[in-house]
Amino acid sequence: MKKSLLLLFLVVILATLPLITQQGTEFGGADGEAEEAITKIHPEYKPWFKSIWEPPGAETESLLFALQAAIGAGFIGYFIGVMRQRNKQTKQELAEKSKHVTH
Repeated sequence: MKKSLLLLFLVVILATLPLITQQGTEFGGADGEAEEAITKIHPEYKPWFKSIWEPPGAETESLLFALQAAIGAGFIGYFIGVMRQRNKQTKQELAEKSKHVTH
């Protein structure tokens, strides 16, 4: 329990530290960086694909990204939990079988 709380505290610190130390800066995504790099390399490049829907603002885009990350983390956590439970159940079944065989 103490180890989990310590890890949670460290995650919170690591997540908030850049926000505190880098005040007045704008955090951009990889899409913007890629577009800037392509424009420098090939200024007359025209994208061959347009987004079907453009989010109304940076906040909405961040919210959707966070939602996507939360759903992915939930799925991974659920999968790990199911696998641990199966492993535990299999060990219990093997222990019960070996107990019955030795008696």
